[in-house]
Amino acid sequence: MNALDDKHGGAVGSIRDFFRNSELLDALALRQLAHINGNWELTWDESLERYEPEEDSFAAKVNKLVEELEALEPPLKYHDNEDRLAEQVRNRLGWNIRKIGRRWICEDYPVVLEQGSFNDVNQRELMLAAAGRIRAAMRLGQMHFDDMEESHRRMLADVIAIILYHRASA
Repeated sequence: MNALDDKHGGAVGSIRDFFRNSELLDALALRQLAHINGNWELTWDESLERYEPEEDSFAAKVNKLVEELEALEPPLKYHDNEDRLAEQVRNRLGWNIRKIGRRWICEDYPVVLEQGSFNDVNQRELMLAAAGRIRAAMRLGQMHFDDMEESHRRMLADVIAIILYHRASA
């Protein structure tokens, strides 16, 4: 699937276009992983329409991630996917976190997602959460990562960083 579909079947936009030549993706998602791969900056290849793979870089993994996200059917309620990860942390690790309304009360929500995702086979819940966050942004007219509302962009960047962190040795 190259385009996310709205509930009426119309194309909203493609995942590849959503991440195309982003000026912020590398700084927000990859820079925090510089201890794993020192070359965290991305270069867009216009002719291949993808990030240019380089030595000691996440570019190839970002390209693969974009392809995988394109193949997913994004959930309408992506918070459910994140909730399952937070529940893992509360139930299996015994962290003192709780959900009030739609929000998890905790020190650092991305850390909760990271810890919960250690049991997330192939980062399935994180991938669905990312796809759902992208769908939600597009439905709000935010057709590119760089154009997302700031707090949602930061959260999507953290989800992407967690996925790539888990895949760093793969």
